[in-house]
Amino acid sequence: MAKRVTTKEKILNAAEALFAEHGFEQTSLRQITADADVNLASVNYHFGSKKALIQAVMARYLEVLMPALEQELVALQARNKISTRDVFDCFRKPLAQLREVRKHGPTLFLSLLGFAYAEIQGHLRRYTMDHFGHVIEHLLAALHQANPQLSPVDMFWRLHFVLGATVFAQVSGPALREIAAADFGETIAADQMIDRLIPFLAGGVDASAA
Repeated sequence: MAKRVTTKEKILNAAEALFAEHGFEQTSLRQITADADVNLASVNYHFGSKKALIQAVMARYLEVLMPALEQELVALQARNKISTRDVFDCFRKPLAQLREVRKHGPTLFLSLLGFAYAEIQGHLRRYTMDHFGHVIEHLLAALHQANPQLSPVDMFWRLHFVLGATVFAQVSGPALREIAAADFGETIAADQMIDRLIPFLAGGVDASAA
């Protein structure tokens, strides 16, 4: 017998699909309630606010991704010598595990992350740091271990350029895949774009200062 979908899950599923396609700012609670076939009172009862709903949508992914990423980073930091590529490769398995959340979990999560960054959802940053700040600290420590020559301010700028490139690759992914197929005969799935992206990101962080 199929598991009954609760009202809360209906709201989360509808919100996730709309957020991933249109972004957080362009998605209204009215759209979410219409797609979920619930009333606004149900959203207020289960989540209280749109910000809390956004956080709950992201939490489904972060609660799977972050513990797995922490495990990868801790194991990596135990090595004497590591590279930036090693650090970014730590994301591969945790991202793949997001398929446990949804069939296209990695792609959906990166789309949500892109909108969160592009739309400056400050409350999500605070939520992430409050709940998973220790994992971010491991990530920064590993990157500094791999790049001791970079100052904190240099690392700040390069990590934000990394985020910018990741957001662009995700938002423009469908168009880029179509061009790659039409011009170069390369067929690549959305989830495989990470294989193209990671070497580029690592190279950017490693680049010598001008």
